[in-house]
Amino acid sequence: MPSFGLTETQQDIREAARDFAQNAIAPTAIERDKSAEFPADIVKQMGELGFMGMMVSEEYGGAGLDYVSYTLAMEEISKVDASVGVIMSVNNSLVCWALENYGTEEQKQKYLTKLATGEMLGAYCLSEPEAGSDATQQRTTAELDANGDWILNGTKNWITNGTSADVFLVYAQADKEKGYKGINCYIVEKGQEGFTHGVKEDKLGIRSSDTCSLNFESVKVSKDNLLGENGKGFYLAMNTLNGGRIGIGAQALGIAQGAFEAAVQYSKERKAFGKPISNLQAIQFKLADMSMKIEAARLLIHKAAAMRDAGETCIREASEAKLFASKTAVEVALEAIQVHGGYGYVREYQVERFLRDAKITEIYEGTSEIQHNTIARALLKD
Repeated sequence: MPSFGLTETQQDIREAARDFAQNAIAPTAIERDKSAEFPADIVKQMGELGFMGMMVSEEYGGAGLDYVSYTLAMEEISKVDASVGVIMSVNNSLVCWALENYGTEEQKQKYLTKLATGEMLGAYCLSEPEAGSDATQQRTTAELDANGDWILNGTKNWITNGTSADVFLVYAQADKEKGYKGINCYIVEKGQEGFTHGVKEDKLGIRSSDTCSLNFESVKVSKDNLLGENGKGFYLAMNTLNGGRIGIGAQALGIAQGAFEAAVQYSKERKAFGKPISNLQAIQFKLADMSMKIEAARLLIHKAAAMRDAGETCIREASEAKLFASKTAVEVALEAIQVHGGYGYVREYQVERFLRDAKITEIYEGTSEIQHNTIARALLKD
């Protein structure tokens, strides 16, 4: 991969992530995919190495790095196992980022310092059975009690890290009359009375990450655990997701890169008609198209990440990066299976896992259809 435009530090981060992915994650990726086992030990190691709080300021225990470095690490880790990638993505760009940018000093000291080091794991709780793409339709409610604390009731679903997380950022409707302007974000801790999770979902892909529903039955949340301003939860959610989409774009890029590298290697080893299939023009054209799409996705992601680092508005750019990278991941994984022929259809050769993992990147943190809407809205805005 090229190092175009990368600083020495960024290149070092990429190398460190690559070494960790190959040595610590790759050996157990296939078995964890089969068993759907959560990689607890790996997540702990990532925390110790600084991968769980990459953009968090050093004063709060983070690595103090930029978004570009984060996308580089996400790509390398997702190239080996996208399940580990999404665990890392949620903790970094959805939980830690929101806490650092919207949290009080007390909240940062209590939660962010532990999330950034991997001592705690975070989850982002926005989706509901009737509030997926339209996040304004929150049915989970938050009501003030006589002491000024909040009482949460409702259900969340498709929550990544749902059974394993310690800290949950939960969005709820606090004032139905105000619509989306009445939505708040609350910090909820694992084990609070009335807070339970459903069974772990049996998923097509990213199987060793855990996904489940969450249930809130009169869960009491201290007034000190309101994240951000009262009535500003929806804005907080959207600003957070904007960066999260860059991270998922990087996850998709990693999947595509992993599938591509597997296809290149196999094409050099597999012989047909007396020569490696890499000599066949049909295979060469497939590899050329795969390489082109991957590099275009990488440049879109790095552009959006650089804009995020510079404090620029990058709503359209983040959506373009996520949309194109996720589409590329699916297309490249399909072609990688085709290059492998029948072997591509069995687990041993791994490319079928890349396809299963790739599909979700077109769905979560904003479906491809929502990304199209977001891009078009930005283009047509007066």
